[in-house]
Amino acid sequence: MRKNFIRKKEDFECQNCGYFVEGTGYTNHCHKCLYSKHVDLNVPGDRGNKCGGLMKPVGVEIRSGKYVLIHKCQKCGVQKKNKSAKNDNFDAIIHYS
Repeated sequence: MRKNFIRKKEDFECQNCGYFVEGTGYTNHCHKCLYSKHVDLNVPGDRGNKCGGLMKPVGVEIRSGKYVLIHKCQKCGVQKKNKSAKNDNFDAIIHYS
């Protein structure tokens, strides 16, 4: 049985660059440096992963004309893909593409 996305509106301070991010319920990475945190286990928003490592942006792909960030956990090595947001630092997106 597939679980659905769990929307959680959470503000956070980026553990990589210190930028304060206001969450929208869909926010999963810092808009300034694009780093994320490894907190979800099965579906986005479940916050069930105990790893908690920093997810470093390691690449970008374009899917249906939109940028998708590729993150790699610096603690356990898992890779995940996340959609970019309208207010993401475009220079940072280009840097990783």
